[in-house]
Amino acid sequence: MKLPGSRLLWLLLAATTLGAALSVVAVQWCRVNGWTDPDQHIHMCYSDFSLLFSQRGLAEGLFPFVDDVPADQVMEYPVLLVMVAGVLALLVPGEGITDERILAFYDLNHFAVVLCWLGVVLATAYSTAGNRRQDALMVALAPGIILSLSINWDMWAVFLGALALLLWGRSHPIWAGVLIGLGAAMKLYPLFFLGAILVLCLRSGRLRCFAATTLAAALTWLAVNLPFMILQFEQWSTFYRFSSERDVSFSSVWLFFTWLPLDGAGFSLLSNGLFLVCCLGVAYLGWAAPTRPRMAQLCFLIVASFLLLGKVYSPQFVMWLIPLLVLARPKVRGYLVWQAAEVFHWVSVWMMSAKITSGGEFAGGTELIDWAYHLGILAHMATLIYLMVQVVREILDPEKDILRSPAPAVQGPGQDDDVARSAHQPTEPARGPAPATAATAAPVLTDPVLTDPLGGVTGGHPDVFGLPGLGRKTSLRLRW
Repeated sequence: MKLPGSRLLWLLLAATTLGAALSVVAVQWCRVNGWTDPDQHIHMCYSDFSLLFSQRGLAEGLFPFVDDVPADQVMEYPVLLVMVAGVLALLVPGEGITDERILAFYDLNHFAVVLCWLGVVLATAYSTAGNRRQDALMVALAPGIILSLSINWDMWAVFLGALALLLWGRSHPIWAGVLIGLGAAMKLYPLFFLGAILVLCLRSGRLRCFAATTLAAALTWLAVNLPFMILQFEQWSTFYRFSSERDVSFSSVWLFFTWLPLDGAGFSLLSNGLFLVCCLGVAYLGWAAPTRPRMAQLCFLIVASFLLLGKVYSPQFVMWLIPLLVLARPKVRGYLVWQAAEVFHWVSVWMMSAKITSGGEFAGGTELIDWAYHLGILAHMATLIYLMVQVVREILDPEKDILRSPAPAVQGPGQDDDVARSAHQPTEPARGPAPATAATAAPVLTDPVLTDPLGGVTGGHPDVFGLPGLGRKTSLRLRW
């Protein structure tokens, strides 16, 4: 594994450090004055770190999923996330619920997610084409990450998911499965990567690799979860019951459909059913597209579909998509428009929360806040759907894809040697004969099968499975 050039590496470190500093500035009011309602919403610095430390027994020294806790103090999260919270709570000096201990727990968690953020930035740089590694700067300075980093522990799952994609791209399917299993034990969304892996493996005739990755993910998830399933089943199962039964909330599209005669479980069935339809659509796209889609493109479409149709869209969920979009479609203009919409949505969420927690007194109870909140939801959805449409277009027409567009065949001034080589040489042996001359000044379009930086074990393998309808000939052969 080659590291980015030293100048780029230092630039990524500096940019992430700047982003981390800005994330501290964004929550400084709460760090100084504490996390109380409605002020933490008015100043837009709310964090689950501080709330759960005082309300889930962590401050009293109770370790979640191990010690018995009252039913109203059970943490409604997956096992690995709960373990992170429990371990970091043990590192906080002192006893009881005090402002100093709450701040210490918050700072420990903020520092930990900053380290995860740095890992995501570097993993993104390693996961794209050599001449595109600077795209990771969009992750390092993402407004969506700066503003929502310390709301919850989501960046841990983003980090594990980014490592899983990197390992898959480096042709380590079993280790990728291990990281997917760990990511799913933190937040479920890395599990969706297996859908993209299935599509690519079936199309390229590498189903054995999909089976190995899935088995590794399942065994890893089970190894993390099984002890707590046995020890504290009621606490362990709370997350799954809560996810199924919770009402529509937090910027979900279903807020516009609460007039339907459905409860939380009913909306779960509707949401999951439509998500399944979207997954089938992504699978058809992957099998019928004239050119094999890139791994990041499929992952982005699947995760974006899940977020659009979910019963909840918390502000920090934007972090799930930022690295995937940078890998799938690193076009700055669309990225900035989407981030602007997400920042507007982020502000509108906290203004709405301030109005609710103040008993309607914030800003005189003006209805402009309600209108801004609903506009924020629509802006988030509209820009995300636009990006999904653009990714689909680039799958169907690879010439529109930046990572598959012609690149200059000569090294530019100041370009790192390894960057120049990786821009023009496939990582897998080419299937066609070598050109008669080694040097040429004309642009070169690499074989589309070989230009997926995250293709992994599927890279360089010809298509053996395809469906009709989008320009692909039907081929129903299956290879193990």
